[in-house]
Amino acid sequence: MAAIRGLIRLFPGQLVQRNLPRVTSFFVASAGGRLVGCCALQVYSKRLAEARSLAVHPDFQDLGVASKLVECCIRRAKERGVHELFAVTSQTSFFGRLGFATFRREKTAMFYELAAG
Repeated sequence: MAAIRGLIRLFPGQLVQRNLPRVTSFFVASAGGRLVGCCALQVYSKRLAEARSLAVHPDFQDLGVASKLVECCIRRAKERGVHELFAVTSQTSFFGRLGFATFRREKTAMFYELAAG
């Protein structure tokens, strides 16, 4: 888990740093014995799961690592009988290439930001 946290810390402005899923929820990619990518599948119910905490080390981006990690989440969600998988992201074109869609059936994720205290 320490290696996963270290990788996620490389992206402080993009990834939620707190309340990460359990280590068993993560798929990881490694190269040369070092962790270079991670993505977690967080299952909320049979109806809904989230692909989250996707991070790939800058030296290994644009090599298909992120796609493979998300595909692992999709496969695991299907195995568990989950009906819908979502991702909260600013990288909509990336997730779109993997089959995710915005405004599917008129659904929109909306957020309310609370002041940090």
